[in-house]
Amino acid sequence: MIGRSGNPTLNDKTFERTGHYSGRDSMTIDGTVNKAFIMLALLLGGAFVSWSSYFDGTNVMPYAIGSAIAGFVLALIVSFKPTTSPYLVPVYAILEGVFLGALSANYESLYQGITLQAALLTMGVFVALLLAYRTRLIKATENFKLGVFAATAGIAIVYLLSFILGLFGVTVPYLHDNSWIGIGISLVIVAVAALNLVLDFDFIENGAREGAPKYMEWYGAFGLMVTLVWLYVEMLRLLAKIFSRD
Repeated sequence: MIGRSGNPTLNDKTFERTGHYSGRDSMTIDGTVNKAFIMLALLLGGAFVSWSSYFDGTNVMPYAIGSAIAGFVLALIVSFKPTTSPYLVPVYAILEGVFLGALSANYESLYQGITLQAALLTMGVFVALLLAYRTRLIKATENFKLGVFAATAGIAIVYLLSFILGLFGVTVPYLHDNSWIGIGISLVIVAVAALNLVLDFDFIENGAREGAPKYMEWYGAFGLMVTLVWLYVEMLRLLAKIFSRD
């Protein structure tokens, strides 16, 4: 049975609904990696467009917000209907890229060099955890999965509460400020986002072993991209808090 993943797009029921396949019709790890690289290229392309437009003086925020909303809708569709992954996931990557490009450009205009540092840190964490997973220094046990799942759900609830309270002018203490407590909270969130990568690796590996259908390669790459985007955004927020103390 496939284990639980903290990533909401990769849960323990996903592969159970898809059936079992073999040969060219089945999901492979290499195929998922290839799809992930395609998604990354599309995301970077979308990010380059909005990044360039931002520094050319174009007000890209309306497009960025629209892309974020459209991407969220597509993510929901893909999550509930994985068979749409080969068609919707590439579009999602482009939309997410437009949003991240504008967000990154905004941070870069405030703190020069922050986006490169956030990207390098994200990549470093990804490689480190992949090596730790492959060498079994970190094992995705059921208790590990349950702990990460609970922490991720808790963060999601706090963010949702913060958004709702923000509509009424109420701010959740420490969540967004640059105090040492606020920085500590960001470090915890970054750690939880990073640990979700371990669950994603485990989920994709199990899917390939269980003989999931070929289209699930796109779905697995999609789930991995969701975690990486979250980790990158949290890295940006953490570095911005640190830089703002100078």
